[in-house]
Amino acid sequence: MAKERSDRKDNREEKDSEFIDKLVHINRVAKVVKGGKRFGFAALVVVGDQKGRVGFGHGKAREVPEAVRKATEGAKRVLIRVPLREGRTLHHDIDGRWGAGKVTLRTAPAGTGVIAGGPMRAVFEAVGMADVVAKSTGSSNPYNMVRATFEALKKQTSPRSVASRRGKKVSDIMRNRTTDVVTD
Repeated sequence: MAKERSDRKDNREEKDSEFIDKLVHINRVAKVVKGGKRFGFAALVVVGDQKGRVGFGHGKAREVPEAVRKATEGAKRVLIRVPLREGRTLHHDIDGRWGAGKVTLRTAPAGTGVIAGGPMRAVFEAVGMADVVAKSTGSSNPYNMVRATFEALKKQTSPRSVASRRGKKVSDIMRNRTTDVVTD
């Protein structure tokens, strides 16, 4: 029976190990009390499987590791699936907004890499995106930037999903990129 319990624990750890977590931001807050100050910590964590699934979470506690653990658990509960073209970039350019935070995400050719700053970079690495160009305008608050990035990624659609929604074939809705070149 003891061996059975340890096997279950090992399987759970293997299941959890498929995700990578990126600590985006830690905020230390102080509460002034009679004897001095009590410190608390708030953590923002992004979790992903590097295959198109990603989520973010927020956790608060008196200690940093406990706040990170709570945030990671919260992130695993709210995972979203992002369709990727060739498993490396976006299908189309998109904008996202949350509060005063605005982000623009652009598809990129192979070899470009992740050109994004701070919180957005953590999201792209967790989702497994290899080539993307991103720009944030407005608020640089990490919470708003991560939420704006997630709002943009939720709008991402794949040609397959558009074709099924319209009742057509993928080849009917995809342009032939070689014939789009204008010749004089």
